[in-house]
Amino acid sequence: MSDKFPQQFAGMLALALALVIASFVGYAAVNRAKRAGDTITVTGSAKKAITSDRVVWRGSVSAQKPSMQEAYGDVKRYSERVRAYFREQGIPDSVVTFQAMQTNQIQEVLSGGQMTGRILAYQIFQGFEIQSEDVDRITRLSADAPDLMKEGVPISSNPPEFVYSNLASVRVEMLAEAAQDARKRAETIAQAVGSRIGAVRSARMGVFQITPRNSTMVSDYGINDTSSREKDVTAVVSVTFAVE
Repeated sequence: MSDKFPQQFAGMLALALALVIASFVGYAAVNRAKRAGDTITVTGSAKKAITSDRVVWRGSVSAQKPSMQEAYGDVKRYSERVRAYFREQGIPDSVVTFQAMQTNQIQEVLSGGQMTGRILAYQIFQGFEIQSEDVDRITRLSADAPDLMKEGVPISSNPPEFVYSNLASVRVEMLAEAAQDARKRAETIAQAVGSRIGAVRSARMGVFQITPRNSTMVSDYGINDTSSREKDVTAVVSVTFAVE
């Protein structure tokens, strides 16, 4: 009997010790699982100033005459004068594109709104487009083009559009900067509560905002401004980090 008691006591002690160890291991596992589910989501942003290196300028000439032949002759003459004017201003033919002519019929309409089928006149339009890296020259040209009206050329001019040709690489660079900004913000928040951030759980890219310099415009669908030569590009990234 005295021999069995120490054996039973030792067995109970071992069992109790095993239960304590199992409880500790289980608690640690649950705690790790709980903390593994702790995350923080922050938004990082980056802004870069760019200067447009290309310009696109569009316009057109038109004529309206009783006969198609007359309208066509006038538009052809106007287009030839516009092309000559561009050459005079040092614009090479290689950057100028004249589009196909478009014709509209002006039909007779009675006071009651009925159309008689009679054609009163023909309208013919011909558009042109200039794409160039000589931004300064084309910008000045678009402003001076109305001078052709003094010669009787009915030119219609759209505002020039300013674009940046290396935008794709800038976007990649700015996404990286925005992600770094998100990490810095997450680290600041985590340190304030005595924690630290771990691996990235997810990341979502926001829309790019390409706006005039120093503009505060924002759109949920993104902005791609072409009205200004000097622009700001803003990238936004939402990143979720694990918290340890």
